[in-house]
Amino acid sequence: MISNVNAADQLGTKPLGPLLLRFSIPAVMGMIVNALYNVVDRMWVGRGVNEIALGGLSLIMPMMTIAMAFAMLFGIGSANLISMRLGQNRRKEAENALNHCFFLLIAAGLLLMIVGLVFMDPILSVLAEAESAAISYARDYFRIILFGSVFSIVGFGFSHCTRAQGFPMITMISMFIGAGLNMILDPVFIIGFGWGVEGAAWATIISQLVSAVWILAFNFGKKAVIRLRFRKFTPSLSTVLNIMAFGSSQFLLQFVMSVVQFLFNKSMGWYAPAVLGPGGGDIARAGLNINMSIIMLFLMPIFGINQGAQPILGYNYGAKKFGRVRAAYLLAAGGATAICILGFALGELFPRELVSIFAPNGSDGLYRFSVFSMRVIMITFPVNGFQIVSTNLFVVTGRPGISIFLSMLRQFIALIPCILIFGWFWGLWGVVAATPVADGFAFICTGIMIFLEMRRLKDKKL
Repeated sequence: MISNVNAADQLGTKPLGPLLLRFSIPAVMGMIVNALYNVVDRMWVGRGVNEIALGGLSLIMPMMTIAMAFAMLFGIGSANLISMRLGQNRRKEAENALNHCFFLLIAAGLLLMIVGLVFMDPILSVLAEAESAAISYARDYFRIILFGSVFSIVGFGFSHCTRAQGFPMITMISMFIGAGLNMILDPVFIIGFGWGVEGAAWATIISQLVSAVWILAFNFGKKAVIRLRFRKFTPSLSTVLNIMAFGSSQFLLQFVMSVVQFLFNKSMGWYAPAVLGPGGGDIARAGLNINMSIIMLFLMPIFGINQGAQPILGYNYGAKKFGRVRAAYLLAAGGATAICILGFALGELFPRELVSIFAPNGSDGLYRFSVFSMRVIMITFPVNGFQIVSTNLFVVTGRPGISIFLSMLRQFIALIPCILIFGWFWGLWGVVAATPVADGFAFICTGIMIFLEMRRLKDKKL
């Protein structure tokens, strides 16, 4: 393992290709493993309960995405600030940012738990139509998951801070521990003990607790470049505002994503019965849940590359090594695009086989919706990697406003209006077609912004 003396300094000196691989591979593995929390839950619920229960898990996805938004706001925000301060050799300020991150994550987790438990029934009444058979499954799962909000937010948020210090392997091990335990507990609790969706929830929060303890233990220890030391914690409003500025792009992206998930779920209830018959809303939501799980597995490597590149980009920009910033970005964007092309091929060629992993005994309506919608959604998937990596570039170059705009471009400016308008005119299949249209629009706009940014970095003193 690299010592804490040179773990950060290597970001500005090592060859970029091997450096990006060394940081990205653990991040990619970690993100895939982290995604397995939800994916494995859905797989065993689909196999051990029924497809309507899958629809119930889909109903509460907007709320879980909001929790992840806060983890990204403070986790990624702190990580970006830490990387920049380490690049500027301002280590005390980097350590204070780490301490701020801890308290902000704890507060966010407790707040979400309290709000969710107090207002659970009103929240569920908004998420689904009253006649939905899936709402009881959603309540059983959500009630338990809320008690693990602090664990999930702290564990995921601190994984970014650990990577920013130059220790991607520690982050990967943390995610492997949590997701590995979840994969073991899911079949035991869901099928072995017969706990159904409640078993999936218990497996998840127990695993997240263990993962959070692991990552916090490292950040308290002497091997970390900067450590959690509460006696040296100096509360600072400016530090909090900096953290929120650096994390605001990913926060808003996740928050708007929760709105998109909500609209998709509601649209299934509005339009699916006309195509799939009575109960079509729950069936379509189950299919949507399956498709999003598959797409999530394809996207996680992209997020991993993005996170692996983040400390490299942030450190070198802080150190004014702009040529390395450009080169690292191009490597990351190229790798992300290659993975998206692979995901596109698998989604277009083998959609039925992928759906059968989650619902081997699914109804004809479930397969009809899932297979066709996956092929439509994946049409523009090859451009998604470029969009994700490009959005992060503007964060590390100190212009989060542009990153926020690009994040909002696809989800808010394009996708939400497309869902509403296309659904109004073309029903269920119009809602499905909204995704590739929004992706194409965002790709064109982001491409223009990146072209200008590459010219700006090239003109800077190298």
